[in-house]
Amino acid sequence: MAMYTSHPVSALPTAPPRETTGHLLLRAWCVFVLVLVLGGVAVVDAIGPTATGVVAVASVIVSAAVWVVVRPPIAARRLPFLAFGYVAWAGLSILWSAWPAASLLTWLLLAATTFQALFVGAVLTWRDVVGAVASAAKWVVGASLLFELAVALVVRGPLLPGFVRAAGDEDPIVFWSGGNLFGSGPLRGIFGNGDLLGAVMLVAIIVFAIRFAAHAPRRTLLWGWMAVAAFLFVRAASITAIVAAAFVVLVLATVLVMRTARRPGERTRWYALYAFLGIGGGAVLWFARDAIFDALGRGADLTGREGVWADVLARADQHLLFGWGFSTPWIATEPLIDGWIVDRGQTVVQAHSMWLDAYFQLGGVGVVLLALVFLAYVWRSWFFAVDRPRWDLRADRPYSPLTLLPTLIGALLVVQGLTDSAPLLLWGWTFVVLFGAKIKQSPLIGVGPAEQSMAIERGEFPQSGS
Repeated sequence: MAMYTSHPVSALPTAPPRETTGHLLLRAWCVFVLVLVLGGVAVVDAIGPTATGVVAVASVIVSAAVWVVVRPPIAARRLPFLAFGYVAWAGLSILWSAWPAASLLTWLLLAATTFQALFVGAVLTWRDVVGAVASAAKWVVGASLLFELAVALVVRGPLLPGFVRAAGDEDPIVFWSGGNLFGSGPLRGIFGNGDLLGAVMLVAIIVFAIRFAAHAPRRTLLWGWMAVAAFLFVRAASITAIVAAAFVVLVLATVLVMRTARRPGERTRWYALYAFLGIGGGAVLWFARDAIFDALGRGADLTGREGVWADVLARADQHLLFGWGFSTPWIATEPLIDGWIVDRGQTVVQAHSMWLDAYFQLGGVGVVLLALVFLAYVWRSWFFAVDRPRWDLRADRPYSPLTLLPTLIGALLVVQGLTDSAPLLLWGWTFVVLFGAKIKQSPLIGVGPAEQSMAIERGEFPQSGS
């Protein structure tokens, strides 16, 4: 039967572009890769280092095969050569390393992490990168809450790595989970460490908030995810994460203020004001650390970190220029590491400062290379966030909330790196390489060879800039 309508043909609704199955699978694989780097410590605790190594190698092989098949356009001149320089120097240190086997093993981990970061940035657009990070964060947040819930309800006591029930006479430092979900003690999530849990939950809060501001689908659910991440963040009771969160808020406020500038000299005054506040706040925090940390229930020596720093610095000074050889993290079974610095019966496997760790392992040359990597990252991510998107004469395009992610993650890593070596491996290093390379390849949302080609394939307008 014929049907008639008074509406013109031009008024008929157009179905939104549908993503191909191949792209959905590609994005799902990238989410899996990001889950591995975000929860890598948990994977080791769950299945052991050997099995984790097998998973890591297999994931790199799959990513390499996918890269060959997808063949995303890459601007060779815009690769992150400073990060490559740090990785190359770390690999070269195997030649003079005091622990060559550990150097080779941990360097392969660094190289694999670098490759995976480049892979994710190359095959996904900016929108997909932010969405993949958010999806991976949901998996980690959900897994941490369910893990703590299972330990509290089923184990009803501390749990050791490998899903072994604690006997009761172990030091709490070795627990995977203390089973404190319904108690007053700090939580560790799937990481077995409150500082790591707090940092990753802060990452989750940042990316969820950015997705919400960008009007992502199912925004109501994002409130729920943010609430769970905030709960775990608070229960982690990590002073480092709390200080990092305060710094992230300061950086966010600064970016938003900078975006309101209308005249060339207006930003200069804001830079001066925030520099004064930052330096002044840092000085107050350092000189009043005794009172502050006592009030927070922490020792003024940063939970023993000052003693670790003194020991590491004394040994690092013996090889000023080239260091002792790369090993991030330290391998506890190495003769020169085993029993060197002990905390409550456990050998310490990091310097609790990425800068001191770089100096200890790679000498002054390594510190300079690492400083250049982070300086370039912070510089690019800052202007990626504060500059209005522009590729032609039009100067009134709206800012995108997505551009906030690299600089806010950078703020977190800078603070965390002062008292922890985590930014040198797994998700910390992944984000530095991923966002740093992505900004160089596609300095505007939706603009750049890779961005445009992938957007066109999906039927999107490539230069949206939103």
